Amino acid sequence: MDIHQSPASPTPALLQGRFAGRSEFAELVRQAFAAAAAKGWREIIICDANFEDWPLGERLVAQSLNDWSASGRKLTMLAQDYAEVTRRHARFVTWRRTWSHIVDCRGHAAGDLPSVFWSPEWAFERLDLFHSTGVAGSEAGRRVTLRERLAEKLLRSSPAFAATTLGI
Repeated sequence: MDIHQSPASPTPALLQGRFAGRSEFAELVRQAFAAAAAKGWREIIICDANFEDWPLGERLVAQSLNDWSASGRKLTMLAQDYAEVTRRHARFVTWRRTWSHIVDCRGHAAGDLPSVFWSPEWAFERLDLFHSTGVAGSEAGRRVTLRERLAEKLLRSSPAFAATTLGI
């Protein structure tokens, strides 16, 4: 299935199956945030060691996040290190500061974090980070299993990546 959005479709059809390569991965992230906004997903969890190759700083992703942001929504981020987010994704950092009341950033010291986008309706996981290959879909079993794995990681996490830094 082609993951590229057709011009006539306001909401991209989300991939059901395998993806391969950095460009397909980046497009999948863009489409996932656009779908979250269009479909009003109430909860999103994204997880990666450092989010360095996610397109979080792109204008299109920032617009999708703005469109998604509303009362009752929640974005949880889980990473080992947020230095690359700060360095590479300025638009996202600005958006996160504005919407800090719906964004929960967590840190996890162990280096075994999966690279995942999860929602109650659809999810993907990058299985090979070097080649950016993985699998995506809306199958309930896959989403439940992935959510349980993320819940275990979140239990062993702590608050991280503050929205603002207070000076003394």
